[in-house]
Amino acid sequence: MITITLPDGSKKEHEKGILLLDIAKGISEGLARAVLGAVVNGEIKGLQEAVEEDAEVRFVKFEDEEGKEIFWHTSAHLMAFAIQRLFPDTKFAIGPAIDAGFYYDLDNSHVFTSEDLTKLEAEMKKIVKEGYTLERKVVTREEALERFRSIDEDYKIELIENLPEDATISYYQLGDFIDLCKGPHLYDVKKIKAVKLTSIAGAYWRGDENNKMLQRIYGISFPKKSELDEYLERMEEAKKRDHRKIGKEMGLFSMHEEGPGFPFFHPNGMVLRNEIENFLKKELRKSGYGEIKTPMVLNEALWHQSGHWDHYQDNMYFTKIDEKGYAIKPMNCPGSILVYKSNPHSYRELPIRVAEFGQVHRHELSGALHGLMRVRTFTQDDAHIYCLPEQIEEEVTSIIKFCDYIYSIFGFEYNVELSTRPEDSMGKDEDWEIATKSLETALVNNNLEFKVNEGDGAFYGPKIDFHLKDAIGRVWQCGTIQLDFQMPERFGLEYINQEGGKSQPVMIHRAVVGSIERFMGILIEHFAGKFPLWIAPVQAIILPISDKYNEKAEELRLRFEEEGIRTEVDDRSEKIGFKIREAQLNKIPYSLVLGEKEIENNTVALRIRDLGDQGVISTEEFIKMAQEKIKSKEIDL
Repeated sequence: MITITLPDGSKKEHEKGILLLDIAKGISEGLARAVLGAVVNGEIKGLQEAVEEDAEVRFVKFEDEEGKEIFWHTSAHLMAFAIQRLFPDTKFAIGPAIDAGFYYDLDNSHVFTSEDLTKLEAEMKKIVKEGYTLERKVVTREEALERFRSIDEDYKIELIENLPEDATISYYQLGDFIDLCKGPHLYDVKKIKAVKLTSIAGAYWRGDENNKMLQRIYGISFPKKSELDEYLERMEEAKKRDHRKIGKEMGLFSMHEEGPGFPFFHPNGMVLRNEIENFLKKELRKSGYGEIKTPMVLNEALWHQSGHWDHYQDNMYFTKIDEKGYAIKPMNCPGSILVYKSNPHSYRELPIRVAEFGQVHRHELSGALHGLMRVRTFTQDDAHIYCLPEQIEEEVTSIIKFCDYIYSIFGFEYNVELSTRPEDSMGKDEDWEIATKSLETALVNNNLEFKVNEGDGAFYGPKIDFHLKDAIGRVWQCGTIQLDFQMPERFGLEYINQEGGKSQPVMIHRAVVGSIERFMGILIEHFAGKFPLWIAPVQAIILPISDKYNEKAEELRLRFEEEGIRTEVDDRSEKIGFKIREAQLNKIPYSLVLGEKEIENNTVALRIRDLGDQGVISTEEFIKMAQEKIKSKEIDL
């Protein structure tokens, strides 16, 4: 017999080898019908899988992240089965669940079209009605190779051959479709009630541009049609908010073939960027950070020493200077370390906090580039803290509170994740245990709920990540706190301890917004270009009703600029109605109509973005109102 422990602490005895489905039925038939799978001792499993030992079991539904993963992974297999039926010459690569839906990479001479997607959706619905279950089979390496050689699935054969010798190999069968897969999957496909295949893209096999280009079909699925409808509405809204479209309309930035992945910022974009950076720098100074700046190009030896050469080389750019190897920095931390090493330090000086808005370069595949969201050069709001071991929790707590404050200014809610040691890591087990426990303790003591991402930490240490939720419910990873015992050891960092000897400091890497460029993209979409007054590139526009008032309008613009209000004048020979509509389209917070009566009375007719006509207001009242809004950083106008 084995003991199953449920989330409420209750325990149940079962026969060894019992299926998760039967455990759920033993609790209630209703639960068995509602759940999609379970988390067993921290591992996600399907209901068709057996439990062989004592275990903690938590059943999951679609509302749970693990439930969505099971649901969408199964939907990928469902799509592949439909493809096999309609396009039998297809060879299948990989088909995972992703953050929102699923995809499958395919090799077929046929070029898939939107019309094909419609046909595939219909076939998927047909398969669901046929009511297939998913059968899991665990096999030996030889059996797996024989099985996939018999159906000429070259990509699956390559995957099997690259698995470790002691790997557990399994495949799932859905009707006539067989797929090499670890799982987990739904017990059957009946719960997949609504499907939409969303797009087709190209993707290199295994992400390597030297390999064959495959076709990738993306999709999304839900247990209810109403959920799909809501999702599609959000996607339509997302299209309207696309930062690339709004960025062009508002003159914020542009991208050019001459520099793929390298953004060009326009005057309005620089205002937005500078306001964000200046705000962050001001708050950093208040929090005891000193600002540094380090070179963009550093010699190859440094990157060997830091570990980036072994763990990050494929993402780096290289050059030669005086016949010696150099790298364009992908990260700012080694430069910060050299600043720390420039002078000896005493324990009395610690913690030392240094911040750098450092431009980095990382090689991204061309297919992954996406406006400001995925670029090849960006500026990180990096900071590094060098502290005593006993100062870790206090410093991490301080960063958590700092992040919370910054996000609140922009109106973001967020969730937190703790990522632990990855397979590709360096350092001693005991250091990783101390580092991970320190971060976990700080989160618990700050009453923050968090999810644990096993194996998703940096190669040099565990980390806390902050995921921001935008206006239409999308989640973006931005802030991070990374605890590092490895770099200080590799670079021989020291401080004079209380006994007069030398000790090694702990290094904390942290970023709040992450990439300035990406954060700008998020803000553009979050606000749909309708920025809060304090970061709006143009805060007010003066609209003279006739050319004869242009000179007075310019005088007024200069006055507002002197008072710290970014102002433009629309002095075109157009009707006032046209100018008002243009100001609205350009998402300018305040439009100030100026005519003879306003000039005589030292007033303006105020229009507020989305609120319309607010009547006449004196210029002094307007200045005071705008200044107060800017100072308070209110989101609403």
